[in-house]
Order: sequence, then structure tokens, then C-alpha cells
Amino acid sequence: MLKIGKINHLEVVDELPFGFYLDSGQQERILLPTSSAPKDCEIGQFLDVFVYHDSEDRIIATTKTPLALVDEVAVLRVKSLTSVGTFMDWGLEKDLLVPFSEQEKPMSEGVNYVVYVFQDPETSRLAASTKLKDFLSEDGHDLKAGKAVELIIAGRTDMGYKAVVDGTHLGLLFKDEVFKTIRVGDKTQGFIKRIRDDGKIDLCFQFHSQRARKSLSDQIIEDLKAHGGISTLTDKSSPQDISQRFGVSKNEYKKALGALFKQKRILLAKDKISLLEE
Repeated sequence: MLKIGKINHLEVVDELPFGFYLDSGQQERILLPTSSAPKDCEIGQFLDVFVYHDSEDRIIATTKTPLALVDEVAVLRVKSLTSVGTFMDWGLEKDLLVPFSEQEKPMSEGVNYVVYVFQDPETSRLAASTKLKDFLSEDGHDLKAGKAVELIIAGRTDMGYKAVVDGTHLGLLFKDEVFKTIRVGDKTQGFIKRIRDDGKIDLCFQFHSQRARKSLSDQIIEDLKAHGGISTLTDKSSPQDISQRFGVSKNEYKKALGALFKQKRILLAKDKISLLEE
């Protein structure tokens, strides 16, 4: 069955001056324009083609693969603003429309946005939306803490950064645990830190279990011993300085310091940490 917005494996059944017809498995044949066909295209050949509607609303095929298929998340750049919405460059001759009704906020030309590609149930046309929460789940009860995931930074909030998780969910990176420069549209690896009681997904760039924090504590003690029992890297230090030395977030470093203090292995001051005799 023909799938709009997906890659289809179709047979070439006829050749015309302006292209080829492909067998769609239905009554209607699909046009593959010459400009979108391989040079050695011939009748009887099977091709992997992307199927979508052209500017005249005809179902058409191309051997080019867009930057995103239907039901996928992508980072696309705004190509033009029009009276019907915003058009995004997604690698095909026809640009992808983000209708005004699917814009979280007004969009700007030349700017990258994280969008979800969907098929309009009324027109069957492909379109995109920046209203990610309408398409992605914010309930992580089917996920597990500690899982490594692929993230796309989707936007900033007062608490931190919203991120797309493996293309299916939305989660939150808290700003006090972000110790490197990130921008909307960045693709990076992260971890599921916890699933809250309401199903909301908390994310992090390093997942540190209790066992891992113990290892971090040992690293801090070794670092103190190497520097004469004194360190100026306190819980007030910048996230960048902490990450450079230990490769962890400021929050994880503070937790490890707190554990060492409770164990009476270190003394904490505003400007330094001191190792107690063991």
C-alpha cells in the first residue's frame, strides 16, 4: 500500500518524455519526473522513492530523501514567510509548509526550528508543526531512568531546556545541570535522569547512580591528596571549571561534596575544600 511521506519500493511501468510512471499498487500510477529519476532508469526496475504532493497537489515521487519523513522530528531552516504560513527547506523542490495554526510562536526567515512532520488528515498533504507537545508524549512511564537517549534541544524554558527524546517524547534539562553551551536545534546524547510521579521526564548529560557518585567521591579525595589536601574547586565554582576537571555537572559535584562532608572526610569553606586526616 502506498505510503505518503515515506520511502516506497515501487516498480517503473512506463516511460514518458517528461518522466516515468510507477506502479503504486492502486489504480492511480505515480509520476517520477525525469529530474528526480536516476540516469539509468528503465521499465521493470524497482526504485526506492519518497512520495508526496507537489505544488499542484498531485501525488509525485522522487529518489531524493528529504531531511525528515512523516512522523519524524527535524531541525529545518525557514526559507520564506507567506500569507498562508512559513515554508521550510527540507531538501526537496517543494518546500514544507508550517501553517500559522501549527506555529508555537511567530517564525523568522533564515532561522532554524525544531519541527514535527505530519500528514494533514483532511487534505493528506504533508506539513510541519512547532507545537511539539501535540505530537510527542510527555509521559515517560514506559521509559527507564539511566537509559541513554538521543536528544534534540527544542527550546528554552524558565527551568532549563526542553528536548526531544529519541524522536518520540519530550523531556526537560534543568539549567543548573547544563554545564556546556547548547542551542536550540543541537543534537546530542543524554540520559533519562528520572521519571517523576506525574510521568514528566527529567534529563541529564551524565547519569550518575549512587555507585558512580561514590567513584566521583574517590576522585575528589585523590585530587585533594595530589594538591596538598587543599582545593579551590568548591560548590561555588563554575559548571565549566567542574566539568573540565571531573567531567560531571555542578549538581553531581555538589552531591559528592555533600556526601564527603557528612562522612567527615572534608571541610567545606567558601573559597576552598580541605582534606581531613584519614
